[in-house]
Amino acid sequence: MQTLNVNGQSVELDVDGSVPLLWVLRDQLGLTGSKYGCGIGVCGACTVHIDGEAVRACVLPVSAVQASQRIVTIEGLSSDGSHPVQQVWDELDVPQCGYCQPGIIMTVAALLENNPSPSDADIDANVSNICRCGTFNRVRKGIHLAAERRREREG
Repeated sequence: MQTLNVNGQSVELDVDGSVPLLWVLRDQLGLTGSKYGCGIGVCGACTVHIDGEAVRACVLPVSAVQASQRIVTIEGLSSDGSHPVQQVWDELDVPQCGYCQPGIIMTVAALLENNPSPSDADIDANVSNICRCGTFNRVRKGIHLAAERRREREG
């Protein structure tokens, strides 16, 4: 038995501990916002937060997650799309096809939580998600705008 804290809810699952967290979230819990892309932790489509840190769920065995750790998926970031990163993504039409965007949004939300004023070098070092559509310029613009809005809100 594996106990997880997902989006603020404690869930008990009868699952093999070697199963990647991504498949537990998608297949066992029906949280399909996190996507399967590469399966080797490179593309970032599967990114979730564990205790506020961006983690690639496709390579993390569910047994590596403790019951006390807080998992947040794109579904738990905000119930209505009101997270500042989600709002800016919508405003700027950042995604093209959108497949990779939940992972990028989760990566960016963690970055801004830890660094409210990231430089381009900080973005390059922390946002390694892959977008096949090539929306990287809009992603960067969105990160800077979300950071600015967050500073205004907190300022």
